[in-house]
Amino acid sequence: MQKHLLLGDEAIAQGAIDAGLSGIYAYPGTPSTEITEYVMQSKEAKSGKIKAVWGANEKTAMETALGMSYAGKRTMVCMKHVGLNVAADAFINSSITGANGGMIVLVADDPSMHSSQNEQDSRFYGKFAMIPVFEPGNQQEAYDMVHTAFEISENLGTPVLMRVTTRLAHSRSGVLVSAARKQNEMKLPQNARQYILLPAIARRQYKSLLQKQAQFIELSENSQFNKLINHPDKSLGIVTCGLGYNYLLENFENHAVPHPILKIGQYPLPEKMVREFYDMCDSILVLEDGYPIVEEMLRGFMNNGKTIKGRLDGTVPRDGELNPNIVAVALGQQDTRGKDIPALVAARPPSLCKGCPHIYSYNALNEAISEHTKGRVFADIGCYTLGAMEPYNAINSCVDMGASITMAKGAADAGLVPSVAVIGDSTFTHSGMTGLLDAVNDKSNITVMILDNSTTGMTGGQDSAAFGKIEDICRALGVDENHIHVLNPSPKYHEENMKIIRQEIHHDGVSVIIPSRECLQTAARRIRENKKKALNELKEA
Repeated sequence: MQKHLLLGDEAIAQGAIDAGLSGIYAYPGTPSTEITEYVMQSKEAKSGKIKAVWGANEKTAMETALGMSYAGKRTMVCMKHVGLNVAADAFINSSITGANGGMIVLVADDPSMHSSQNEQDSRFYGKFAMIPVFEPGNQQEAYDMVHTAFEISENLGTPVLMRVTTRLAHSRSGVLVSAARKQNEMKLPQNARQYILLPAIARRQYKSLLQKQAQFIELSENSQFNKLINHPDKSLGIVTCGLGYNYLLENFENHAVPHPILKIGQYPLPEKMVREFYDMCDSILVLEDGYPIVEEMLRGFMNNGKTIKGRLDGTVPRDGELNPNIVAVALGQQDTRGKDIPALVAARPPSLCKGCPHIYSYNALNEAISEHTKGRVFADIGCYTLGAMEPYNAINSCVDMGASITMAKGAADAGLVPSVAVIGDSTFTHSGMTGLLDAVNDKSNITVMILDNSTTGMTGGQDSAAFGKIEDICRALGVDENHIHVLNPSPKYHEENMKIIRQEIHHDGVSVIIPSRECLQTAARRIRENKKKALNELKEA
């Protein structure tokens, strides 16, 4: 066995490669992006011809992975927590179809909303779908869990959810890796009707899922990732989920915790272990990163008068991610939070790069719409969301992927005319196309600005599914060709761009404006790579 220094995301990716992965599908979203990128860059993955693809959105990635599982191969689909909302239709139904080849749905949650719109906890989705859930507490567990999750998925014919959080995804630790397993041979399902969810078949499949619940619980009872660690001071018992275990250990010298610990890394909850733990302790503290899902379950089936503390009673803050200081305060120890950071090194708010094409798009839009009252611009998820900041103050909404066009349509329907939607090229093909089709069908009076920087810029410059296709897509969706304009977002063309935007916001109907210029970051990277390639070719010559 070899030891590697890996991010949590990288440990998951390497674990999947070593466990016989045949395909990984994803839509980039922090903090999950590095998993797919690692596979894409892996020499082992390339030599093994592992398919690694960015999908147009999380739903298409989920369905593609389900298709590979149908064919008997091991597959993984990766997304961030809000991406699971997009994939939810296929995800929930996959628990009914089951899996043929092993299938892991990897979701990276973002407590404290470091780069997200909410703090939702994906364990609820796993509970809702009634499938096994894994939650690693460190990088080694993340690597090991991938192997176990694939085995369970294939042995019991079920997809498996694996949930990580930002701190684990983006921190490094030494990981012992094992010998790689061969990829599965292609094998179709024995039950040829397993994936046909007509009501009569789906009812049988659902009964099968319900019958598996006892096996899922038994696996949790015997899981290496669930442990009851008995210590002498029974006045308090501590339940830790995922990273919570590490935060607990940091508060005691030599990690000598005096209280019993129930360490949870695999769900559903191991009922016998939970009951044994509950019976031995006078009161219970629950440390979980995210929603109080375990705390609620304990209160539900262990409500026998004992005090249960956690996020629900305020012992642990209801919002934000866990950290050692929060755990210390919950344990009644001294508040070890440091002093406020001096202004000299205070965090800087994010901003658009100097010379970013989005700056010139917003400058032209602001001037073009200045004759109207404020509050008319609906934006979307991407680096261009920074148009909400000074000095632009250019946008008035950012809700979810694709919402800009449909919100602009709804506002126009309510009488707010002109209404403008601002959406990025990658977000447009992710979930904006259907909204534009609605607007075309209803002859809505809106202007859609598709900011085309030829990449998925916010998550590091992954390929955009829209590259070279935006005009054709808009025409195909029914937008009048006379009201589709491609602009060069630069100071040189400011007056011309502003006039075209002003003209189109006064058009009674759907118009599309496409400011198109490559992202500065990806352009610089491309130039560096081309120079390096040319230099290598010269050396070889």
